Amino acid sequence: MAPQGYGRRQVLFSGSVRVVDFLMLLCFFLVIFFWVAGQASAQPLFSPTQDPMAGSRIFGAKGCSKCHAIEGIGGKVGPDLGKISGRRSFYDLAAAMWNHLPRMGKQMQQMGLGRLQLSPGETGDLIAFLYTLNYFSRPGDSKAGRQLFLKKQCVACHQVGGTGGVIGPSLDNLAQQGSPIFLASAMWNHGPAMAEAMRAKKMERPNFSGAELENLVAYLKSASPGQGTEKLYLLPGRPDEGRELFIRRRCGDCHSIKGLGGKVGGELAERKVQLGLVEFAAGMWNKAPAMLKEMKGRNIPVPQLQAEEMADIVAYLYAVQYFAQPGDARKGEQLAAAKGCLRCHQVDGKGGQIGPNFKKVAGLDQPATIISAMWNHGSTMEQKMREMSLQWPLLKGPEMADLVFFIQTQGRNQ
Repeated sequence: MAPQGYGRRQVLFSGSVRVVDFLMLLCFFLVIFFWVAGQASAQPLFSPTQDPMAGSRIFGAKGCSKCHAIEGIGGKVGPDLGKISGRRSFYDLAAAMWNHLPRMGKQMQQMGLGRLQLSPGETGDLIAFLYTLNYFSRPGDSKAGRQLFLKKQCVACHQVGGTGGVIGPSLDNLAQQGSPIFLASAMWNHGPAMAEAMRAKKMERPNFSGAELENLVAYLKSASPGQGTEKLYLLPGRPDEGRELFIRRRCGDCHSIKGLGGKVGGELAERKVQLGLVEFAAGMWNKAPAMLKEMKGRNIPVPQLQAEEMADIVAYLYAVQYFAQPGDARKGEQLAAAKGCLRCHQVDGKGGQIGPNFKKVAGLDQPATIISAMWNHGSTMEQKMREMSLQWPLLKGPEMADLVFFIQTQGRNQ
């Protein structure tokens, strides 16, 4: 039940930040996928109801956790999927599952496990779960945060637990909110005033890395009074409202999304590394002087952002990367030939007849249906490829996007 004043946007948890790492998807339930469903017309979403929480249950029910851990919880045979950095778009994750399928199949056989089958819905939910694993940050180091609080001279202006300066407001209340989103909105809203105060005191404006900000948040929580039994509040955000805010607050005057918008602040949908909440907060703070200068030059009012508005914007920026790679059917057809797919499958009367003709298979017009079919028939394909002395074709995320889009076009042309 959400506390009064925050409506249905805010989710309440009891306990420490560790609980968030385990239950984080409960509060991120469906937010990014409802938004994307109405966006990428060139890459239609395979389902408007992808559920990361359902994906977490599939992860356990299908036995994935026997080999893979999530933040240290689970098996040690495969890599810990909660600690993998880099892009996690739908096609990146689908490519990773495909590339490791032979090795995983062999490991399952050695462990006496049957080859698991995934329906299209289960495939979508499972990839949704894996996609959201790095949305929330890991707990920081409070001792390192205390050193940062002193080193970065935050203590000169702010109090925590009764210790520190009185030029700026006490940070006890920030710590009690328990979410980096509150910190991000506060740092943005008070940034101009803080910059002026630092200039008056001839203090150098500090920058923060994502890890440093995580540690600082951990210190604020540990040093503030009454933190032993506090409730932890999270704001997962809603991408549809974040998109409206992005437009209304004129963020698009400087930043582009998939090529639409300004060029001053760069493209936000094609980042190599996805930004979680803390990384986003750090980026907002570090780039605030340049952004404020640009806004002044363009006569753009500096917006004040409530915590829930900041959460919505973060959710929007996080969501646009899910299908950030538009597929190219022409490249996909070339890949199908180069990777040996057409040795077994037929397209336009050309190719092999061992596997089904893509144009004659119903339901291949959605990405998750195609990925689940590739997964479910992986053992058969692997066997046939061994018989034909063919190597297992490896795919990068963009290549998977092209190949899937090509197969989609075949399904649509039935």
